[in-house]
Amino acid sequence: MIELRTPAEIDEMRAAGRFVAETLAALRDDTKIGTNLLDIDRRAHDMIRKTGAESCYIDYAPSFGRGPFGKVICTSVNDAVLHGLPHDYVLRDGDLVTLDFAVAVDGWVADSAVSFVVGTAREEDLRLIDTTERALDAAIATATVGNRIGDISASIAEIAYGEGYRINTDFGGHGVGRTMHGDPHVANDGRAGRGFPLRAGLVLALEPWFLATTDELVTDADGWTLRSADGSRGAHSEHTIAITEDGPIILTDRSFLGVD
Repeated sequence: MIELRTPAEIDEMRAAGRFVAETLAALRDDTKIGTNLLDIDRRAHDMIRKTGAESCYIDYAPSFGRGPFGKVICTSVNDAVLHGLPHDYVLRDGDLVTLDFAVAVDGWVADSAVSFVVGTAREEDLRLIDTTERALDAAIATATVGNRIGDISASIAEIAYGEGYRINTDFGGHGVGRTMHGDPHVANDGRAGRGFPLRAGLVLALEPWFLATTDELVTDADGWTLRSADGSRGAHSEHTIAITEDGPIILTDRSFLGVD
């Protein structure tokens, strides 16, 4: 069921969005060569506890994972792109890292992800990350009253295909509210003018993610981490937004923190 939120409810969701934004910004600053993925999870867990937020991941057990997840943040590295289960791995120079984080604050959920390189970056990795970020910007700009879900999907695909990347539509954006994943599904490819009409009060997590040379995924032995089938690297950018009569509001905006 697709639910619409009142302006008052959207205001209530801002606290979750701000906390997610602040946490990702802090974790990104702290993630360097030599950082252990388990330390990232511990830091996120501490921030959740101190704020009184509730993790959306730790007890999460959907049909596509080997649940419960057991950690509070997804840490995907290099050829991993989604649902990366934190494990005992120390980051090396040039690793491409994605942090994906979702919590509930006062019962409202926000969800966001950021990709970046620790240490020396390869040009092809920066291009991949930039493409996800530009696709997310295009998706947000398209998320206006009167458009449709297909318009968002098509705007993402236009950016990706323009850079020569393929698109997997098994996982994409989704509705956000009292739970992390709700209707509607927002694929990263679609036909403009099709799908559910966008209305004021619709809250979505939009998340373009692409792999360098494939659109096929394989599941890691941990039952969670999704990797490229050919070993190529992946990147993922995500924001939670609210559609309003005055345009989209980025609830997980990190720009006020001086970061993208």
